[in-house]
Amino acid sequence: MTIDPAGGANVNPATPVVVKAEHGKLIDVTVSNADKGTKVKGELAGDGLSWKTTEPLGYGSTYKIVAHAQGADGKPVEQQSRVSTLSPKQQANPNLIPAPSAVASGGVGVGQPIVFAFGQPVKNKAEVEKKLSVESTPKQEGSWYWIDDKNVHYRPKVYWQPGTTLKVSAMIYGVDFGNGVYGATDRTETYKVHDSWVAKADGNTEQMQIFHNGQMVKSMPISMGKDATPTHLGAHVISDKHENYTMDSCTYGVCQGQPGYYKSNEKWSLRISNDGEFVHENPNSVGAQGSSNVSHGCINLNAANAQWFFQNLGLGDVVEVTNSGGPQLPVWDLYGDWSKSWADWQAGSALK
Repeated sequence: MTIDPAGGANVNPATPVVVKAEHGKLIDVTVSNADKGTKVKGELAGDGLSWKTTEPLGYGSTYKIVAHAQGADGKPVEQQSRVSTLSPKQQANPNLIPAPSAVASGGVGVGQPIVFAFGQPVKNKAEVEKKLSVESTPKQEGSWYWIDDKNVHYRPKVYWQPGTTLKVSAMIYGVDFGNGVYGATDRTETYKVHDSWVAKADGNTEQMQIFHNGQMVKSMPISMGKDATPTHLGAHVISDKHENYTMDSCTYGVCQGQPGYYKSNEKWSLRISNDGEFVHENPNSVGAQGSSNVSHGCINLNAANAQWFFQNLGLGDVVEVTNSGGPQLPVWDLYGDWSKSWADWQAGSALK
């Protein structure tokens, strides 16, 4: 009989324990935690010539392996071994954005990127990226982009097709992130992409046209960011929504006593970036809606339009901003993913 790994310390717990027999057949194999006594699940091959674990070992543990076989001559044979697994300095969880628990049964919009936010920095980005996957049905071209050492985003070349199913996986348990950090657990989730909802906000016309599956269904007057605080250009993706929401400029660094500080309660608010940009109702700017830009960067609507927008659009739906006078939405600003050309986006992969 041969046992692999053949004993020793610092074994990667994701490595399966494999026992093989020659000139005979295995009868049974037990792999158990030496301290707890708990057994690791395994499977014996139909021909009796091999056995392997079907679940991973744990970090920082010692396991006792006991194998019994019967030789071709009919004699019983026993073999034992012990292995100890490595102990990471830290473990990194594959936190997923949007969180599946936050996604309504209706699914996500066509602009939704898939984000893994790791709790620890990733040094070995290529090794980690190899273990990440997004399987789209129907199949669509996509790629990963490392925003920083902890966050990696996946988006398709163009917006997702309505009705797409996304199977998202991070098979990172036992993967060496570098600097003593290892993946904490594997994770697989499934998302569904709903109908296409794309809003096109134009600073020249001061109108926002709403397209459902490519057909314009509504146009509404808007007021975007004034010259001092212009709305970012480009495709924004809705990341959150609140019927009532307190908007506080201090959340992005402009606090009480500083020029430009504000704090107000707004209705029908949908977040489109992480630096204070929302689509929401603003009764104070109704007179300017359709004619001039007066906001702090948000897209203001009247009460009826704001409620309609809130009821029809949600997570992953797109708001494309043109002619606002503002800079391009940065790629790192939550979902600024669509600001990059496809070639530049692909270049953000650690495997390119």
